[in-house]
Amino acid sequence: MDHTAQTPDDLLQSALATDAARPLVTFYDDATGERVELSVATFDNWVAKTANLLQDELSAEPGDRLALLLPVHWQTAVWLAASWRVGLVVAPGGDPAASDLVITGPDTLEEARACPGERVALALRPLGGRFPQPPRGFMDYAAEVSGQGDRFTPYSPVTADDPALLLGGQELTGAQVVERARGEAAKLGLERGSRVLTGLPMDSWEGLSAGLLAALAADASVVLCRNLDRLDADALERRREQERITRTA
Repeated sequence: MDHTAQTPDDLLQSALATDAARPLVTFYDDATGERVELSVATFDNWVAKTANLLQDELSAEPGDRLALLLPVHWQTAVWLAASWRVGLVVAPGGDPAASDLVITGPDTLEEARACPGERVALALRPLGGRFPQPPRGFMDYAAEVSGQGDRFTPYSPVTADDPALLLGGQELTGAQVVERARGEAAKLGLERGSRVLTGLPMDSWEGLSAGLLAALAADASVVLCRNLDRLDADALERRREQERITRTA
C-alpha cells in the first residue's frame, strides 16, 4: 500500500509507476453483455483526455463543483479521477442546480438540465459509443473526448488540502479522501493483486471506495458490474472464478 500519496491523483500516479500494464478496471454490463478491461495505463489515458476536456473545453477550474449523475460504470471511474486531477469538487448524485458542471447518463438528462453551467452527457453505449442524436443542451462526451490530448498539465497545482469530494453534505479534502481510502482498503483486507467485484452505485462512500478508491490505495483492481441483479447465483460464482475475485462488495 502506498503511504506517500496525498491526493487521489497521487494514488493513480503510484499505480502507474508500480505496474502500468496490469488491469485496473474491468467492467460488465449484464443487460448488454458488454465487457471492457482497462489497464492502469489505458485508464490513465482516458483520465488525461477527460481532464483536458474539462480544463480546456469546459473551462473548469479548481474548486468548481461537479455533479456526477452516472451509474456504476468504467466511465464513472474515469470522470472521478479526471475531476480530481483538475482539482474539482465531485458531488456524486449531487444537485445539478447547485453545481458548476453536471455529468449525466441518458437516464438523468431531465434532472441534469437544472445545472446553470456546462452539461455533459454520456450515452453509456458499448465501446464508449456516441448518442445517435446528441441531447439538446448537452455536450456529447464520446464525440469530444477522443480529440483531446494524451497528456495533462493543470493550470493550477492541486494540493492535498483542496476540497475534492462532497458526499452526504460532508466536504472532504484530497488528503481526507486518501486517508479514508487507505482505511477502507485495510478494512476490506485488500493487498497488491486483490480483485474487488462490486455492483454498488457510485454515489455513496461504499460504492466509491469499492469501485475505485480502496483498490487504488492497495494497488488492487476492480470489477465493476452494472445490472448485476440479472445474474443468478451460479452465473455470479462463475464470474468470481473467471475474474479471480478475492473480495465482493
